[in-house]
Amino acid sequence: MLTHPQIWRAIDALAARHGTSPSGLAKLAGLDPTTFNKSKRGGAGGKLRWPSTESLAKVLTATGSSLEEFVALVSDKNVGLRTRMVPLIGMAQAGIAGFFDDSGFPAGSGWEDIAFPEITDENCYALEIAGESMLPVYRDGDRILVSPWATARRGDRVVVKTHAGEVMAKQLGRMTAQRIELKSFNLAFEDRGFSLNEIAFVHRIIWASQ
Repeated sequence: MLTHPQIWRAIDALAARHGTSPSGLAKLAGLDPTTFNKSKRGGAGGKLRWPSTESLAKVLTATGSSLEEFVALVSDKNVGLRTRMVPLIGMAQAGIAGFFDDSGFPAGSGWEDIAFPEITDENCYALEIAGESMLPVYRDGDRILVSPWATARRGDRVVVKTHAGEVMAKQLGRMTAQRIELKSFNLAFEDRGFSLNEIAFVHRIIWASQ
């Protein structure tokens, strides 16, 4: 039997997989930011509410997820509960040689291990945000989970490393066969643009501890 907690837990898990909160997921889908808030999951007298099929359809479209993937989240009793250990370093360290191999996967020593929600990409890693350059999206001390294998599309939040050693978290703008454009989260910082031959890797942010 399908239950309310299963559906809402699956929505929370889908949001986490895409590096955002339930309200962020709603905004991504063009919905009212409060659509998936805790207050919207129950009514007067304790009556439980279901999310609308229209809102679910919009969320699946916005995240590029299939109905089968969502059903798998609904069916998984342990979704949101499993964790795995992933390597963690600070953003500043990520620019130093030796922390990534030639394919952009985490390598070498100096990484710490921390627990994050389960993710299928065995090469995923975590970075710890430092400073205020990524406000209001990421604050000092936030940790982001990054997937080298996840496909990055326009509008996604990504971690980019240049061959010169600069590492940054930005929103992916336009990307062609020759050039990449990146948008800053903090309006006090300029957007960036690079030739693709200047870029070592572009990895998608799929989760954040905020």
